[in-house]
Amino acid sequence: MQIDIITVLPELLESPFNHSIIKRAKEKSLVNINLHDLRDFSTNKHRNVDDYAYSGGAGMVIQVEPVDRAISFLKENIEYDEIIYTSPDGELFDQKMANYFSTLDNILILCGHYKGIDQRIRENLITREVSIGNFVMTGGELAAAVITDSVIRLIPGVISDETSALSDSFQDDLLAPPVYTRPAEYKGWKVPEVLLSGNPKKIEQWQHEKSLERTKKLRPDMFKKISDE
Repeated sequence: MQIDIITVLPELLESPFNHSIIKRAKEKSLVNINLHDLRDFSTNKHRNVDDYAYSGGAGMVIQVEPVDRAISFLKENIEYDEIIYTSPDGELFDQKMANYFSTLDNILILCGHYKGIDQRIRENLITREVSIGNFVMTGGELAAAVITDSVIRLIPGVISDETSALSDSFQDDLLAPPVYTRPAEYKGWKVPEVLLSGNPKKIEQWQHEKSLERTKKLRPDMFKKISDE
C-alpha cells in the first residue's frame, strides 16, 4: 500500500510514522508513506498557501491552486483509489471504513488546516471527506495519523498475529471482552475461572457475553443498534 499525505506541517507527522508497528511495516515494505509539503506547490515567493475568505470573518482558507498543483503532480505517477480530506464535516471514521481503506492500493490524504479549504477543492478534487470525531483540532495532521495507523495495522503481515486485529473492538460491532494475563491471582484479584479451564467453547461463550455486557454499559448507542437489527 502507498499512502501520500499533503500537509502544511510535514514535520508534525514524522514521529508517528517512524516508530513501533508503522516503522516495522515500512521496513518490511508493506507500506510506503510519503509526506508532501503543500508549500512546495505554492507559486508565491513567500510560499503562502492560504488567503482571506471572500465571505469575510476570522480565519484563513487554503487556496485551490496549490492543492490542485500538488494533487495533479502526484497523480502523474500514481492512480489513487481514494483522495481523502480530513475534516470535522466528513463521514465519521470507524472500523468498517478502516477495513475498507486497508484493501486499497493507493490513498492520498489532504490534511485540513486554518479555517478550511476552498470549497472548489472539495467539489472537484476530493473523493471522500473523513472525520475522526465531532470536534475541531488545529489541523488535520493528527487525524491523518490516526487514519493511517488504524489502516496499516490491518494490512496482512503488519501485525505478527493477524488474528489479533480481527478480534479488536468494533470488528463485530461489539466492544472487545476483558483480557487477563499472569499471574492468575494478584492481591486477591483473580482471573475468571472459565479462562483457566482450557475449554475453548466455554471461553468463547464467556467472551461473547462479556462483549455484550461491556457494549451495553460503555456504548449503549452501539448496543441499541445491534439490538434493533
